[in-house]
Amino acid sequence: MSETNLVEKKVAYLGPPGTFSHSAVLAYFDGGIQLVDCPTIDDVFTAVENDEVGFGVVPVENSSEGAVNNTLDCLVNTPLKIIAEVVLPIEHHLMVKAGAQADQLKKIVSHKQSLAQCRKWLSKRWPTTTQEECASNAEAARRASREDGTAAIAGKMAAEVYGLDILESAIQDQEDNSTRFLVISKSMPASSGRDKTSTLIYTENRPGALFRVLEPFEHNQVSLTRIETRPSKKDIWDYVFFIDFEGHISDESVKQVLKKLAECTVEVKVLGSYPVANTQ
Repeated sequence: MSETNLVEKKVAYLGPPGTFSHSAVLAYFDGGIQLVDCPTIDDVFTAVENDEVGFGVVPVENSSEGAVNNTLDCLVNTPLKIIAEVVLPIEHHLMVKAGAQADQLKKIVSHKQSLAQCRKWLSKRWPTTTQEECASNAEAARRASREDGTAAIAGKMAAEVYGLDILESAIQDQEDNSTRFLVISKSMPASSGRDKTSTLIYTENRPGALFRVLEPFEHNQVSLTRIETRPSKKDIWDYVFFIDFEGHISDESVKQVLKKLAECTVEVKVLGSYPVANTQ
């Protein structure tokens, strides 16, 4: 097997093993792939950009806590394309080292998004217990497996990977909690007939900027599915728009929208056109 084929079978994701990103990889890819866990989202992008792997999987938004800003910031600078999305239902569990008891609990650790998604439950059940953020919920599970008195908030896979006992199940504040993940690579797929396009749009910092961005979508009857703003990090109080909308860049209506946007904005970057995820 050639070196190129070996790289194409490698998938980087936000690790360590047992994260929801790990679950997203398994949900999207068939067998025969080699998983490469990375300590940060930035490292996932770098691994794909440097041809160390063929694909990367990163979280981009949660239904209750909103955008994952680290991923949005990476999308600003990367040449990579979004080739797919994966939407996973998210269930959080409180877990401890095998055999540990609830009355021994002194600290609860997890990723900041996971802690936020369980905020009300934690306030009600463990109001005085110390909470500590870490890089991922799987890292929290790994710590819980090694540290006495430490519990982790993570998914079922993390409990299985690190041999933990689940004290409380489904503790997230919203029952329909879900997270959307992006699959990134260097190529863009052809139209599937049911697609979504993601763009990054730079505008001039003057009145009416957002109206000028939205008008071409209305005129061409292209439906928006998401809009997010982030600081451009170029000039103070200067922002960029992340806009997702229905359709593929090969569709005539989308071509017209992109043409008009190119005329009325500073820059339009197509982040990817890809099939709409099947929700689980």
